[in-house]
Amino acid sequence: MGIYFSALYQGILWGIMGLGLYISFRILRFADLTSEASFTLGAASAVTLITMGVNPILATFASIVTGMLAGLVTGLLTTYFDIPALLASIISLTGFYSINLRVMGSPNLSLRGFDTIYSYLNTIIDSNQYQRAIVGIIVVSIVIMFMTYLFKTDLGQAIIATGDNEIMAASFGIKTNTMKRLALMFANGFIALSGALVAQDNGFSDVQMGTGTVVVAMSSIVIGEVILRKQMKLSGRFISIVIGSVIYRLIIVFVLQLGFNPNDFRLISALILAVFLALPAISKKMGLSKAKLGNL
Repeated sequence: MGIYFSALYQGILWGIMGLGLYISFRILRFADLTSEASFTLGAASAVTLITMGVNPILATFASIVTGMLAGLVTGLLTTYFDIPALLASIISLTGFYSINLRVMGSPNLSLRGFDTIYSYLNTIIDSNQYQRAIVGIIVVSIVIMFMTYLFKTDLGQAIIATGDNEIMAASFGIKTNTMKRLALMFANGFIALSGALVAQDNGFSDVQMGTGTVVVAMSSIVIGEVILRKQMKLSGRFISIVIGSVIYRLIIVFVLQLGFNPNDFRLISALILAVFLALPAISKKMGLSKAKLGNL
């Protein structure tokens, strides 16, 4: 059962990345690949600062700022220079690979011998897994409360309007380019936070650790939406993403325990995402087939 509990708390930590991607992917409707770079940037900046003697909590907050700067770069490329969204994020993704190497000074950096944000619970809780679960629940709760509040304000509503219909939003006087930049900053800030927490859980940061993370975050969003289909309040949607992330992790662990080669991890991840994306269409077609059979 230990491995499933580990998957559960890791799902919570990765759920924060899903929440960040939800802002750019679902609310802003922006194909943002910067997330793979900002995830690594958050991990790299937090680990580097901790190894320099900075308090782990301050280092984790600093990672949010670095992620927001990454989002701002993509926002500026697409709003000031009219570079298409996908291309702008690819440019950022490519450029930040070198920046992440600069930040760490090497392809990877270990936290061995250094305290992390989880170390504050050492005197209260012995189990490392419980420490991670508690910190994850606290952080993800704060993020969900912040996002729920943000998208109920005038600023949040303006971001939603920009994503729904940019032309109409502009006709109401909303500065759509500013909203795009802000939304990308919020999204990548949360994604960098997830990277910082995951890196402190792993005990190291690596320049490659962001590769393929978009699929993981997308799976969290899609699984949450497919399983909890009914209309929900905004906070319910955010909670469903974290639940989707936990379910995704549990499925991965279950599949690997069946004897699949760990080298096939990404193939399995892609198949899980494809299956959940196809479920609504399959369900709809099966429903139509039953209706046709009923008329015969």
